Amino acid sequence: MEEKRNLRKERVGVVTSNKMDKSIVVAQVTRVKHPLYGKFVLKTKKFVAHDETNDCNIGDTVRISETRPLSKSKCWRLVEILERAK
Repeated sequence: MEEKRNLRKERVGVVTSNKMDKSIVVAQVTRVKHPLYGKFVLKTKKFVAHDETNDCNIGDTVRISETRPLSKSKCWRLVEILERAK
């Protein structure tokens, strides 16, 4: 009996740091409506992702996918670079 693997989560965000070796920090910004006042607030979630080729630069829009833990803070990997920084 083959066991089906669960679908991996994917996120799209902007690279905010590439100072580490083979690692990038990706920020995902979402607009959330305040429950009482109705104003839209920007919420930022940061992910540390594995970039095997050190290919990303700050400002690039990338897609990352969930993976097994690679280190203490890394459990995401780079899937593709959607748009290069200008």
